[in-house]
Amino acid sequence: KEAAFNLSLILKEEMKNTSWIRKNWLLVAGVSFIGVHLGTYFLQWSAKQSVKSQSVIKRKNMSHLEAKKPSLCESEPLASERFRTTLSVFKGIVSSCYGPTGRLKQLHNGIGGSVCTTSQSSALLANLSVTHPILKILTTSLQNHVSCFSDCGLFTAILCCNLIENAQRIGLTPTTVIKLNKHLLSLCTSYLSSEVCCCRISVDFSSTHLLLCLVRSILTSKPACMLIKKEIDHVSALILKAFLLTIPENAKDHIILGKSIIIPLKGQRVIDSTVLPGILIEVPDIQVMKILPVKKSDSLKVALFCSSLSGDLSDTGEGTVLVTYGVSLENAVLEQLLNLGRQLVNDGVDLVLCQKVIHPSLKQFLSVHHIIAIDRVGVALMEPLSKATGTQPIGSLDSISPNSYGSVKDLRSTKFGSKHFFHLLPNEATVCSLLLCNRNDTTWDELKRTCQTALHVLQLTIKEPYILLGGGCTETHLAAYIRYKICNEPENILKDNGCTQVELQLIAEAFCSALESLARSLEHDGGDILTDLKYGHFWSVQANSPSVNWQDLLSRCGCGLYNSQEELSWSFLRSTHQAFMPQTCLPHEAVSSDNNLTLDCFTSKISGLQVAVETANLILDLSYVIEDNN
Repeated sequence: KEAAFNLSLILKEEMKNTSWIRKNWLLVAGVSFIGVHLGTYFLQWSAKQSVKSQSVIKRKNMSHLEAKKPSLCESEPLASERFRTTLSVFKGIVSSCYGPTGRLKQLHNGIGGSVCTTSQSSALLANLSVTHPILKILTTSLQNHVSCFSDCGLFTAILCCNLIENAQRIGLTPTTVIKLNKHLLSLCTSYLSSEVCCCRISVDFSSTHLLLCLVRSILTSKPACMLIKKEIDHVSALILKAFLLTIPENAKDHIILGKSIIIPLKGQRVIDSTVLPGILIEVPDIQVMKILPVKKSDSLKVALFCSSLSGDLSDTGEGTVLVTYGVSLENAVLEQLLNLGRQLVNDGVDLVLCQKVIHPSLKQFLSVHHIIAIDRVGVALMEPLSKATGTQPIGSLDSISPNSYGSVKDLRSTKFGSKHFFHLLPNEATVCSLLLCNRNDTTWDELKRTCQTALHVLQLTIKEPYILLGGGCTETHLAAYIRYKICNEPENILKDNGCTQVELQLIAEAFCSALESLARSLEHDGGDILTDLKYGHFWSVQANSPSVNWQDLLSRCGCGLYNSQEELSWSFLRSTHQAFMPQTCLPHEAVSSDNNLTLDCFTSKISGLQVAVETANLILDLSYVIEDNN
């Protein structure tokens, strides 16, 4: 600054007594001098800033070299207020979702993205963020159960939470609680699997009544599907039909089930949903107009490609490609594709299906030779297409083995709503397409998950042809059975487990209370819960109803098997009454009647019962939680 000021004074004096040429020269020289000094000053300032930033980066890098923090070790984690609060919140979430009148949950993250509205355990657990280490054990166990059995996820979650809370409340040692919980679980599973259990019904596959009731119960328990009774009956019949289409006609002792494919039709009426044998492949309407199926008296020969036929070099994989000078790589690949097309023509192929893209020139070549080419079928349809056509997916452009080809009975074009499809009819229809409609994306997503659950439950029922009474009746009946056994036959349990009579009664009451809490979770509107003293079934009435004559206020039990006009006496759930042996003979005429029973999957519920008790025992046995906070 000082140099520039002095220079300006000198220039001012010189400019007074000189010619105009010299004036211009002095002006240019002065500006250049000032510019050089300002540039030097700027470079010096930049160097200082660079040194400062390097020192900051160095300090940041030094922070990475700090010693690791010691792990956080928490003793008696179940006694902490943090765990009790977290478990109570989680129990409240799953309990409020339970049953046909369960409350919906809306799940979304804080930075946008999709929003999930549901009451299903599969969607709830997948979208719920859990940070507590003990609760992670519980949710992981629940997700494993749901992935294997699809149903009874909420049942398992509520029962596990109740068992943990009740065990903490009675204040006995975890070792005693765990030992007796295992014995009570064995008592439950043995009774539910026995012939004397009146909650278990054997499935007669010559009649569809019980299977329809089972599917209808699953649909009714998912309020986010937003279905009315007429729609529930329609979708239930479609799900059962889709399941029956996957069973081979000549099935013997060993059955290999086919596959049901769910096709979305959003924005349509639910009542427009339908089931078709075979596979529907969605295509643009312009492609349907260009490709008309060739009429043949016999079946169509099919080739199924899992590799791309687009000719892109990116599809060749990693490695080095050697190209001779003067050779066009694109032309060489196209010629290889055309050679593949010539082989398909010579082998008499009628239909080419490709998971990815087919080159336009190859499409044109196949079309000229009256071969139907459908591309972009997607990875989801590859397994059903292979099963329906009997083909082996082709993964290379080399010569094709004759064993790789398959066949279909027919190929048609059809339209549902605004979508166009090619309809493949296989020779043996063990693959079917369920065109599922609903009014919007949210309800359709929930309905799709429900249909997948129902189809899986039907598959499990074929393996174990039994079902359980639902609507809370199995839980209250089981609680009554355990209380009776503990009161009248405690000797064997005391002898095998080495516990006192008081400990046995406390833990058994905690176990039965956990089962009854499941039944209470079905009531979300403040109603009163009763149990009859003959069958031990679940009954619900409006809150504050006068208990003058229960027969006039009650209609049917939770599962719908018994009505209130029988000679029954009732008691409020959890009220004090004498232990009784619930009736263990299920009337055959009641099951074969036209009553719309509420039913549960036997396999899923037995597994859920085992997972709930075993997970609760695992958590109760925890004495330390060690967290690494680095």
